Amino acid sequence: SPKDARMSSRSIKLKCYFAVLAFATLMGNGISIGNARANFEEEAKLELWSRGAFDLDHDVNSTFLLGSLMRSGPVSYVRREFLAHRDSQNCDMNGYCRFRGGSQESSAEYEVHVTKKIDELGALFGAPFLEAIEKNKIEHAEDCKKSCEIYYCADPAKPLVPMETLMGETTIKSYSMGSVPPEDFAESFGFPLDIIKVTEHSPLFSAAEAAKVVSDAEAEGVDKNEFQSGKYQLAGDWLVHLPMTREWFNSRLETTFFPLLAHLFPEVISSLSVIRAHSVSLLKYNSSHPRTDVHIDNGILAMTLAMTPVKNYVGGGTYFEHMGADSVLQMDVGHGTFRPGSVRHGGHRVQDGTRYILGAFLLLEDRVEHVRRLKNRGSDLRQAQDLIGAAKHFEWALAMNPKCTTCLKDWAEILLRQKRFQEAEEKILKALALLEYKDSDALFTLGVLLSEQGRDEESIAAYQKSIALNAEDAELCYNLGVKLGERGKTKEEMTMYAKATKANPRFGGAWLNWGTALAEGGDLDDAELMFLRALECEAEIVPKAMINLGLLYNTRGNIMAQTGDMAGASASATDAARYLDEGKSRLDALAADGKLNDDLGKYVSQYRPLRLQNHRLVGQLHAGAGDMPSCEAEFRRATENFPDDSFAWQMLSRVL
Repeated sequence: SPKDARMSSRSIKLKCYFAVLAFATLMGNGISIGNARANFEEEAKLELWSRGAFDLDHDVNSTFLLGSLMRSGPVSYVRREFLAHRDSQNCDMNGYCRFRGGSQESSAEYEVHVTKKIDELGALFGAPFLEAIEKNKIEHAEDCKKSCEIYYCADPAKPLVPMETLMGETTIKSYSMGSVPPEDFAESFGFPLDIIKVTEHSPLFSAAEAAKVVSDAEAEGVDKNEFQSGKYQLAGDWLVHLPMTREWFNSRLETTFFPLLAHLFPEVISSLSVIRAHSVSLLKYNSSHPRTDVHIDNGILAMTLAMTPVKNYVGGGTYFEHMGADSVLQMDVGHGTFRPGSVRHGGHRVQDGTRYILGAFLLLEDRVEHVRRLKNRGSDLRQAQDLIGAAKHFEWALAMNPKCTTCLKDWAEILLRQKRFQEAEEKILKALALLEYKDSDALFTLGVLLSEQGRDEESIAAYQKSIALNAEDAELCYNLGVKLGERGKTKEEMTMYAKATKANPRFGGAWLNWGTALAEGGDLDDAELMFLRALECEAEIVPKAMINLGLLYNTRGNIMAQTGDMAGASASATDAARYLDEGKSRLDALAADGKLNDDLGKYVSQYRPLRLQNHRLVGQLHAGAGDMPSCEAEFRRATENFPDDSFAWQMLSRVL
């Protein structure tokens, strides 16, 4: 196909460049390749930047790498050779470091670069853009000042401890952050983007030290506090509320974490004195607070510290979406992960036991994160219903960094809301192309977009790709279940609802739909269980579940009456009346609060016919038992409840 032909051509060109590089490396630095080599090198950088393995610590013979496998083999070989040589004095001479993408700017060079870019964009976008940039600077300065009031900040004169002295027996394993560099200062980070750093072997601090920190935090009530984070309920608290924990953290910032960060990220950290701990929390995971959403962090850098031995829990770890659904990074107590804030990750589900982690978002005093701040302000404007202002901020952030994939995704969601489907699809497809289609949220949005346009098969395919990356996204599983149900694939539909409710047991919509699918298939017993589970969910779901239970018990009562089980039929009819009346009362309360949407309105409209059917069933049961006075009383109640309904009067007239 034409697409395959383009891919083949690109691959051949890359192989040719490897051959040139290998030859130049073997012959020394005296060979000039000219413009052709420069073009090949640039294309190779881009190709390598968007590909790659994540395991970088295998020993590989350098002579072997310079052979045919280096020319055409996996990128991982080239990554490993780069890592082996990047600290060498002859790194630039031997050819490997010429793969390094981006620039190695000093703070002064960065300031010149970003000022020039802002001036150019100011001429393009005008005063509103420049005002937003100034606001970024003010907010950044305020955040950095506040950080130093709460957390340790290094003296500019403090020297940086050598890495060997700092680390002792601890080693660092590097992983790629994927195909897209950090959203801010992207030019400063280059190939191989091996900038997820994880400690191994000896921990940074002991298990006993971690246990003391957790014990002090529990004494301060950390395990009693809960808050909502995305779709999940988390336990834990910010260190601003945990003075003993904060005291330990500050001491470790000085002796361990800040020096380590300065060594790990020299591309952007100019000195110890510029690092700021911005938002720091101690989180508790267990079976009732099992995981987080897949998300990005609110800082240029972030770190996660394991505070609990792995033997104390089942599951857990950190999931990096670009590595694949089966790749969960585990850390034992005392170890840490240090990474860019914009890499998508999440806390993996804890199935049993308790896991504590300490997470921190970091700022750099001498570098303003303009992209992140513009994007965050756009998100705030979107929540405030200022969609035009939000879109402007996403546009400005993308002008600062055209590879800001969260900007593209957020802008696409605004366009989706405005029903500008084609424009939204263009944005989301661009984000997915940059991310090599390894973003479950973007694929979810694409699925919604396609569904809105009636492209159901494509929508289902997008949802399925999203689930392959993040099978524990309850909303995603629910949406796919709905689409499969519309296509008549009931078994697959119910499988998705089962996954949704496993991921989030309080996802009421999935319980409702699962029960409805079972009831439509004649399985009233299991349907009843699903509707009863829905009663434990959101306030807007409960009346829906009650109306559904009313219908189910009416149906079951009629079936029992036909088979001669009058006692069972009477009990079912009584349950139906109770749930229908309670459901209607709750719907009325929601209406009084202005919360009655179109969907809830449909349940309101179903109350009258279902309640009349229930009156009829109860009356017929009394008549069948020869109790005509009770039958008449039931039909009179029907006329009192619905005086304008002719059916109620017809029932009464038949027994008078």
